Amino acid sequence: MTLENDSFVTGFILMGLTDRPDLQLPLFFLFLGMYVFTVLGNLGLIILIGLNSHLHTPMYFLLFNLSFIDLHYTAVFTPKMLINFLSQKNVISYRGCMTQLYFYCLFIISEIYVLTSMAYDRYVAICDPLLYNTAMSPKVCCSLMLGSYLMAFSGAMAHTGCMLRLTFCDANAINHYFCDILPVMQLSCSSSYVNELVVFTVAGFNIIVPCITIFLSYVFILSGIFKIHSTKGRLKAFGTCGSHIITVSLFFGSCAFMYLKPSSAASMNQGKICSVFYTNVVPMMNPVIYSLRNKDVKVALRKSLGKKDSFDQKQSLSVHVFTTQINSKFI
Repeated sequence: MTLENDSFVTGFILMGLTDRPDLQLPLFFLFLGMYVFTVLGNLGLIILIGLNSHLHTPMYFLLFNLSFIDLHYTAVFTPKMLINFLSQKNVISYRGCMTQLYFYCLFIISEIYVLTSMAYDRYVAICDPLLYNTAMSPKVCCSLMLGSYLMAFSGAMAHTGCMLRLTFCDANAINHYFCDILPVMQLSCSSSYVNELVVFTVAGFNIIVPCITIFLSYVFILSGIFKIHSTKGRLKAFGTCGSHIITVSLFFGSCAFMYLKPSSAASMNQGKICSVFYTNVVPMMNPVIYSLRNKDVKVALRKSLGKKDSFDQKQSLSVHVFTTQINSKFI
């Protein structure tokens, strides 16, 4: 796929989240803090799962992939967004814009299907616990992730390929803080009918089908929870599923609002605010929702820190003994 077309425009200007000068610096520090927290949280979760063998289970395998996606997902547009808060004119080249759009589509679709796989994992764990090891075997988990990435790759290729066929003449100001599909498409001076059809078809399929799958999973999950006789068991099951439901509602709701409606200048301004949720808030919240509230992760974190403390104590003790021996020889 080549990044060339018949466009007269060689670069675009990202208008950013807001044009108010008094908000630029506060928003810079706000989103910088969110980005640092997102990177540290997801990277920490990846390292923790990788180092602790008792976390090498289907649930944490999916969490590992979710954190991996979020870590790269935010890196696609947040650094450029932060630059926009500090500069008067944030320019991005045509090639850079198409590349950003491709990787944005790749990671957002990947996250959609990983969240769907996590709903299936919860369904099996609660409704068919005796068959969990078979239904969520390593082969099945790898197949789910492979399918997620293949769907993401095909969706990203479809969106980017259709965008490359458009011609951009004079207008080059993108009413967004990154190269999103609809804001870029609005600048085209050629017909975008095919692009709109692809957006509604591909985005519709990648939002509606996973939503239906997750909804049906939770119908069976709720049915299974009500069959649990122990009140403690019910609360534990609700707590496990509640975190996932919050993330799914926020992520899919904001995505649906952005893509499953006709585009206009007014809706683009609303869409910029809405997109903050699925581009910044959800990747930041995932490590908190799925790790800090998780008992297994807390135990793994204490165990890892305990090993470090034990190593430091042993090292300090050996240094102390060595120093004592040296001093005794010279006294």
